[in-house]
Amino acid sequence: MHMFRSLGCALGVAAVLLFSGADARAQLRLPSLQLPLPGRVGPLDTHLLQDPLRPVQSVAGQRLDVARELLRRHADVLRVDPRGFVAVAGQLVAVAPSAAGLAAAERLGLVRQAEAAGVPGEPEEDAVVILRVPAGVDAARVLAQLRLADPDGAYDFNHIYFGAEAAMGVAAGRSSGPGDGAGTSGGQRGRSGDGVADGVARPGAGALAGTDGAPARAGERRIGLVDSGVDARHIVFSRARIEQWGCGGMARPAQHGTAVASLMVGRARRFLGVAPEGHLYAADVYCDEPTGGSADRIAAALAWLGRQQVGVINLSIVGPPNVVLERVVANMIKRGHVLVAAVGNDGPAAAPLYPASYPGVVGVTAVDRNGQVLPEAAQGPQVMFAAPGHQMVSADWESGAFRAVRGTSFAAPIVAALLAEQVTGPDVALARRAVDALRLRAGGVRSPVLGFGVVGAEFRIDPGVIR
Repeated sequence: MHMFRSLGCALGVAAVLLFSGADARAQLRLPSLQLPLPGRVGPLDTHLLQDPLRPVQSVAGQRLDVARELLRRHADVLRVDPRGFVAVAGQLVAVAPSAAGLAAAERLGLVRQAEAAGVPGEPEEDAVVILRVPAGVDAARVLAQLRLADPDGAYDFNHIYFGAEAAMGVAAGRSSGPGDGAGTSGGQRGRSGDGVADGVARPGAGALAGTDGAPARAGERRIGLVDSGVDARHIVFSRARIEQWGCGGMARPAQHGTAVASLMVGRARRFLGVAPEGHLYAADVYCDEPTGGSADRIAAALAWLGRQQVGVINLSIVGPPNVVLERVVANMIKRGHVLVAAVGNDGPAAAPLYPASYPGVVGVTAVDRNGQVLPEAAQGPQVMFAAPGHQMVSADWESGAFRAVRGTSFAAPIVAALLAEQVTGPDVALARRAVDALRLRAGGVRSPVLGFGVVGAEFRIDPGVIR
């Protein structure tokens, strides 16, 4: 089963969706879409790429369909919270809850799940706990009582964050969760495009590898990725160093994660990412599951990347504000990690999306080949930099070849890879200097449209180069 090939979160125009069960009259804040250009290179369907306003014109109808389908298919595990955001049903999350908070949770009948989202050995301040809300209990009321009992704690719903690519396949019944394209075939399907790029033989498939706390090589460019799974067998990764985490050690490659990763560390005869020599640490938070992309999984992924001493981490995911995730992000930044995130494609007047809008996160918007911001890109004080994100080539998981992509999700990894050149590990001073240097390189006065300006334009690969 395919996952949704993209969903952005819910913070633009809200619409009312009637939903059966306890949430029958909840207002669902519908997902926006970070749309790819639909053609693949080899051959590229250029007739579908001509209208630059196509994503803006079609997003409203698609997001309504996607939201309805998401909840219809997974009503047993997904709900909408009182603000209209999608969350895991019957779960609250807390970060480093106090004794008073845990005692209150017990009095309220909450059950601390055995599998906490945190990981052994992570800093105590990042320990994320899942609290199970008994059936028939009002989760919103319980959440309010927890916050009263432990005002210094961080408690919230276990919100879902969405990957970014078009919601294709929903009508065809190919969607099973909020990520994208992650199949159960271990990345073997649909490789009709093998050899289109340069004929380099694929490396053999292997189990997911991890190097808990392995020392970095001198000057090694470590880059982190929180996304859906990466197909390490794709031709652009034949010489790449990739460590993957998540899904119980099973490979669950997907379209979005593979495309984003290729823009950072990919390399083929006519394709070159920003940092092909980089060492990619890729955390899959979707795993072809309907509850993939939850706040607790993102927190656990960040904890893993912290243990790997990864200095710069890309998050091309979007979702609602969540106080637990905000606390975890703040702790990462305090320890010297640089978090780069796509600002999303809800449009220039939409409310901010997260994690890009958390303080200290490097928010990235997307521009076209002429340096003009995409009409669907978010705008606001969260925008720090702009990078290419329109009609450019990335790896295509399904065919094994390439496809043209569009959206802020594909601009963010360019900025992350550029910053990783200077931030070889978590270091507050290095992080500050790297961002300052990129700001000078952008050369602009900060604006809500382009941030400090456009960087990485030279890394955009036009579809004509590979066609």
